[in-house]
Formats: sequence, C-alpha cells, structure tokens
Amino acid sequence: MSTPNNLSRRLFLQRAAVGTLLATGGSTLLAACAGSGSDDSGSSGGGADKTADNPFGLADKATVDAVIFNGGYGYDYVTFAADIAQKKFAGSSFKVAPSTQIAQQLQPRFVGGNPPDLIDNSGANQIGFNTILDQLTTLDDVFEANNYEGTKIADTLYPGAKIPGTFDGKFVAMNYVLTLYGLWYSDSLFKENGWEPPKTYDGLLDLGAKAKAKGKYLFAWGKEAATYYHTMAVDGAIKEGGDEVRLALENLKENCWSMPQFQGIFKALETMVKNGYFIPGGAGTQFTAAQAKWSNDQQAILYPSGSWIENEMKKATKAGFNMKGIPEPTLTESPKLPYESLRSAAGEPFIIPAKGKNVAGGKELLRAMLSKEAATNFAKTRLAPTIVKGLVPADGFGSTALQSQTAMLDAAGTNIFDYQVFGLYGMNTDQLVVWNSFLSGQLDAAGLTKGLQQITDKVRNDSSVKKIPVTK
Repeated sequence: MSTPNNLSRRLFLQRAAVGTLLATGGSTLLAACAGSGSDDSGSSGGGADKTADNPFGLADKATVDAVIFNGGYGYDYVTFAADIAQKKFAGSSFKVAPSTQIAQQLQPRFVGGNPPDLIDNSGANQIGFNTILDQLTTLDDVFEANNYEGTKIADTLYPGAKIPGTFDGKFVAMNYVLTLYGLWYSDSLFKENGWEPPKTYDGLLDLGAKAKAKGKYLFAWGKEAATYYHTMAVDGAIKEGGDEVRLALENLKENCWSMPQFQGIFKALETMVKNGYFIPGGAGTQFTAAQAKWSNDQQAILYPSGSWIENEMKKATKAGFNMKGIPEPTLTESPKLPYESLRSAAGEPFIIPAKGKNVAGGKELLRAMLSKEAATNFAKTRLAPTIVKGLVPADGFGSTALQSQTAMLDAAGTNIFDYQVFGLYGMNTDQLVVWNSFLSGQLDAAGLTKGLQQITDKVRNDSSVKKIPVTK
C-alpha cells in the first residue's frame, strides 16, 4: 500500500514551510485510482532524439493539446508556460483550452482513445482517479529532467512534491500549486465591528447572531461550491477526532458519517441554516456570484475555501477588504488536533494520458510550467506559490491573504493533514446535491448524514471499484 500516509504529508508540508521561510526571509507559501500507471517514457508524440534540451524527444513542428480546469486560478498561467515552450521549440504548436466540466468533456475522449496530451484534472467535476489510473503515464522523468534554466527539476522543488500524485506506487499526477484550506474574512470589517474570528462552532453560532443583528449573514454559498462546507465540516471533524475520523473516511467505513464529531458539526450547521445565517438561494446562484456577496457586497462575513479564493475574487473584492485566513473551526475547545492544525497539500493535479497523441509534448509543457519564469509568473499573478521553491517574496506580493497564510503555517507547525478519498473515488458531484439540499433547509442533519453515507456506501459496495486502503 503506497497511498501517501499522514506522516509523509506532514513531513512534506513541514519541510515546504521551512524551505519557503528560509528562502524568502520569513515570507510565505501556500495560496483549490486503480490499476498501474503506464511507464511510457514519452515516446508517443516523440520522434526527435532525446537530449538535455529536448529530454522527451519532442518531434519538430509538433502539436500539443492541453485542457486546463478554469477555476480559481484560471488557465492562462498554462498559456504563459506554453508560450515559453513554443519559443523554445519554434514551429511547434501548444494549444491550451479551458474547461469547467473536466469529467463530462474528457471522459468520452478517454473512452474514445483520443484524450488530450495534458489535463488539469481539478474542480468539482474532476475525473475520479480510480477510473483512469491505468490510462496515465508516469511522470518521474519530468522531475529528473533539467528545467529551462539548466537545473535538475527535482532539485528545485519542495521535498515530497510527488506524494499527493502517487497512487499504488505510481507517480502519475503532478500537483502544481501548494494549497491550504481555511476560513476567510475581511480584517477591516471585523475590526470595524469589534468581532473576533471564531475558533469553534459555538463561536460561529455566536458570531452569526452578532452578524444578523447588524443586518448581515454569517455565510454565503453557490451551487457549484456547496461542498466547500463539506470540506469545512470534514476538516473540523478530523481536527476534533484525529486519525480515527480521517481513516474512517479514507477507508469508506460503515456509518462513518454518524461519528459524534460529524454529528456535532452537522447539528451546529443545521442550527445556522434554521437561524437564517446563510444567504438564501445559494442552490440557484452561480458560485462566484455568491462569493461576491461576501467579498464585494459584504452581505456575508465569512467564507470557507482553499487559498485560491483571493485570486478567484480579486476583480470582485471591495477596496480595503484586507482579506485574511484563519484555520477551520473545531467542534469543541479540546480537539485531538489543535485548533491551529491545517489541511494542506499540493493541488491542481496535472496528468498525461498514455494514449494521448503527444505524450512527449505533454511532458514538455509540464517542464515549461516548472521553469523559474513560469512558476514566478504563477506566484505573482495568482498570489499562490507552486511546488517550485523560493519564489515568493517576504511581503507576499502585498497580499494580506498570502501573509496570513504564513501565520497559519507558523502556528500549525507539524500539525498538517490531508486526505484523498473524495477525489480518489469521484464523490464530489453526488455530494454537491446533498449539500445544496442541506444548506437550502430541505434536509436536516439526519438527512445530510443519510445522503453522505449512501454515497460512501455506494463506492464501498461497488466491487468494480478498486479500493486503496489507508493505514496511517
């Protein structure tokens, strides 16, 4: 069993945090499966001799087809890297297309044997890794190649960069962006009202009442992002109950959603819904429009998200907002993991289908993305670092949200965790239905529990789905 374990995750992120702080003088980092991966070394779409400047043998005048999830980070950062690659390989064509429906658009292409050469398998509609693992090429040779500056790529990355994309011992997904999950708010608004960021669900309930007294809501949600509250609840339950809760989820245990840590959080959220602390109508609102009610209109005062949120909403954030993040709340004041614990890992998994027309071209585009020029462009324009170390300055490019992530990481220390179960088995689409119903008041905590358990049971009881056990 080679699924990344908790110790490896903690070691990866602890080292990454230390590496960044050393490299930037105290700045920041962190801005959101079955079969055996192909060992294709990049011969598909190749044709030229492999050299230090052309490590995958990209053919002359090659065409490379990339489809990139167009979410919180956009997709033009890949276009930026493609332009770099195109200059290096004059006459070749690197085509980068955006998508918000990865599974719907690309699963038929996998079935038809004509998938793109590079895919950012991310977002609410990502393809479950368990369904395509045996159709992906391994990426070890990308990290062993030299970057465009002439340095071995593996030597430029944070330690453990392969861990999140390794399944059954095969490194098949390059997770490009370092991400943490938290609760985000306007520091200026909180100071103006004398509010303290909450640490527990009781604190959330108290703050919800204070916000309502000021004519504001506690939370907003949009239909495509209802599962952001799923993430907040799961992370809080893991912090509350520790590895017992995390491993129950990872291993699809019977009645895992009935564990007391989940039930306490679900009932608190049910109270918030009943008390009118959520802006109504979220199930019929596009998610960025809902988020703007928080970041621009300030109708809501808190929002759970990954650290992509600042970049995603930078064109719809009120002047002087001073966005900051805090750790997700715990159920009680005495959790197994400290309040300061964080869910954090590399995200935005880039994959290369083994049956793509140009495997060599897909790998070359990844190499371009890992160049200092492309990775710096991403960090500066997205206000989030990549797995390429030491590129974020001490001032976080002037971002209060990025600066707050430094504080969160410093406080978390080695108390970092992650899990793969929902992306591994492709559960998010079904979970969205349940969470939209719950946040709309159509389901209570018991109904939410039943719905989530049915989704988990469906995967567990499906003999056609290979299960990857997690023991640590």
